[in-house]
Amino acid sequence: MINVTIENFDAEVVAASHQVPVLVDFWAPWCGPCKVIGPLLEKVETEYNGRFKLVKIDSDQEQQLSQAFGIRSIPTCVLMVNGKPADGFMGAIPESQIKTFLDKHVPSEDALVAEADAEDAQALIAAGDPQAALRKLHEALSINPGNDDARYDYVKLLIENDMLEDAEAALAPALAEIPRQLRFEALGQFLAAIQFVVTDDRGTWAPEQFDALIATNKRDFDTRLAKARVLMVSGDWTGAMDELLEIIMRDKAWNDALPRKTFVAILELLTPPKPKVNPADVGKTAGGIEVVGKVVAEADPQAQLVAAYRRKLSMMLN
Repeated sequence: MINVTIENFDAEVVAASHQVPVLVDFWAPWCGPCKVIGPLLEKVETEYNGRFKLVKIDSDQEQQLSQAFGIRSIPTCVLMVNGKPADGFMGAIPESQIKTFLDKHVPSEDALVAEADAEDAQALIAAGDPQAALRKLHEALSINPGNDDARYDYVKLLIENDMLEDAEAALAPALAEIPRQLRFEALGQFLAAIQFVVTDDRGTWAPEQFDALIATNKRDFDTRLAKARVLMVSGDWTGAMDELLEIIMRDKAWNDALPRKTFVAILELLTPPKPKVNPADVGKTAGGIEVVGKVVAEADPQAQLVAAYRRKLSMMLN
């Protein structure tokens, strides 16, 4: 349990809530019910073993924070998640109700273990040990099949290591979801391109062979799509997108809009991951307590490439 003031609020509450839910207990020394619920909250924090963080704010001493949260009576508890208030309750409720409240928001013990495995996997990938990383990610999914981040990393790593059947099986649950997440749709399109290259004779063609056919018929969309898939698998992402744009320009709806879907998949695969929140970059907005991380708009060449091709697609579709 940590006593929070205006000076350490950003670090102990806002930044910390991007890592684990933070329960903020507004209290005062003269408040009788506060003395009842305070020890219960501390007991529950110990039992939950790191699944959430408890902090206390003295409403009398920190009136600016109390006003920003709109506190009207104490005790009041507010749960912060990803820098913003997510839920709360007032009064000295029983321990069982505190746990029921927390269980709606805090990760389970299994989820924390799975998350740790997924983080270990990233370190193993960085260390050049993809097989060990695959084992860690498989373990994470076995514990928590709903961990979409681990599933995405697992499927992507399987594809990168030419384990296509395993990748297809691991991807299937995500593709069956409605609505389907775009990042999994992107992996599905990438896997389809690889399977085409592996199984179709045109997968071994040189670009000149595609170009010779296209020169005789600019509406030979099958050949253009085949060329785009070969370029995509070979890592020539811009070449693949340029070829797909040629199809989209001539027929937006061809083959159930597969060229557009493949183009969007490439953009998703190329989009740099969002940076993790740096506690040093967290600050309050003009609105007071709703606090978010600062946006660092540095020029990322890959992000600029993605933005440029998004504009090209938008122009074709309008």
